[in-house]
Amino acid sequence: MAIYFGTDGIRGVANVQITPDLATRCGNALAQMGAKKVLIGRDTRRSGDMIACGLGAGLTSGGCNVVDVGVLPTPAVAYLTKKYECDFGIVVSASHNPPEYNGIKIFSSQGTKLCDKKEQLVEEHMATSKFVQSDKVGRYIHFDAMADYCSFLCECANASFRGLKVALDCSNGATGKSAKRVFEKLGAKTFVFFNNSDGSDINCGCGSTNPQVLAQKVVKLGCDVGFCFDGDGDRVVAVDEKGVVTDGDKILYILAKEMHSKGKLSKNGVVGTFHTNVGIEKQLAKLGITLFRSDVGDKYVSNLMKTKGLCLGGEQSGHIVVSDFLGTGDGTLVALLLCKLIQKTPLSKLAQTKLFKQVNVDVVVKDKMHVINNDSLWQEIKKQTQLFDGRVMVRASGTEPKIRVLAESKNETHSTMVAQSIAQVIRGIDECVE
Repeated sequence: MAIYFGTDGIRGVANVQITPDLATRCGNALAQMGAKKVLIGRDTRRSGDMIACGLGAGLTSGGCNVVDVGVLPTPAVAYLTKKYECDFGIVVSASHNPPEYNGIKIFSSQGTKLCDKKEQLVEEHMATSKFVQSDKVGRYIHFDAMADYCSFLCECANASFRGLKVALDCSNGATGKSAKRVFEKLGAKTFVFFNNSDGSDINCGCGSTNPQVLAQKVVKLGCDVGFCFDGDGDRVVAVDEKGVVTDGDKILYILAKEMHSKGKLSKNGVVGTFHTNVGIEKQLAKLGITLFRSDVGDKYVSNLMKTKGLCLGGEQSGHIVVSDFLGTGDGTLVALLLCKLIQKTPLSKLAQTKLFKQVNVDVVVKDKMHVINNDSLWQEIKKQTQLFDGRVMVRASGTEPKIRVLAESKNETHSTMVAQSIAQVIRGIDECVE
């Protein structure tokens, strides 16, 4: 069982779980694994500098050189790690979590998330420290890589968006400069919101987890589309011209349908997760497209895509991976691909598909593993699903102290009753935790 790594790297409250000491040991672990050059980027959180310094100390003391590219989205680090021929790439970010959180995500030399075995190896090396002689200590340099990343995105789009009105919610995070620069370079009339760069309010009341705020602005400004990113820019949720939110499930459907029609969808299959709406699965099946389900987490989506030989996958939360361009989710890239389609057809029409009613309840708990392994919880789940004409999923969050409950069926009222009943049992179990 992993000690530090969850579904998306190491995550916790800065200076509580994510300390300079932990960061130093993590950096040194990569040096012990033979790294000679490592790239580091971060989102806007105030604690990002502290953690990057810890990582840098661990890396350089182990003889590894560090290239610090500053504030850039997670997918930029994935792309640049491979482009600059680095052994690893590190992102200091807690993604969509509140400002007090931070984290450490690690990419391989190919720009993909580390597999579980590599994460376990990092943890083993974190238990010890290895330093080199003073004349072999690594160097730490700062490098402005924004232009390289933005050029990559423009090349992927390969289009002009002149005449298109686009609203961007940057979640006060890492996409603040890059997304605006790319859309303007491609000719779109761009309106940018939630673009504070001091990190104090990253993801607060905005971004991919709060798209309703941008929805109002899209309608008021008469925009063709709006895009909400999360704090580190690997997620995107869209808003159509009528102010209706288009989540990751619908985006996956739109891109799958388009790629299938052009003969670019490998093996006529896509990867979703156990959270992907059954309605999407049925609509894809009508087109002759098979949906494969992975565990929740974009690295699991990417792993299953690789195993099945597929080029498209994603999560309801807005992580969409188009491996023809990049091996990890990139919110800005996906927004650009959608804009190419929106130039011909409004998003409201592209996103028309029948969904099942999903009810999601998140319960904050003191000890999520104690709760998820409690027999009373699974007895309640069995009881609720016996007469439920639908699907239930209960899991421990990989990034927060929460148990997530999903109930899905054609009857929203019934789904709500089932989800709330299970959530109530979870609260009762948690109250007994000392």
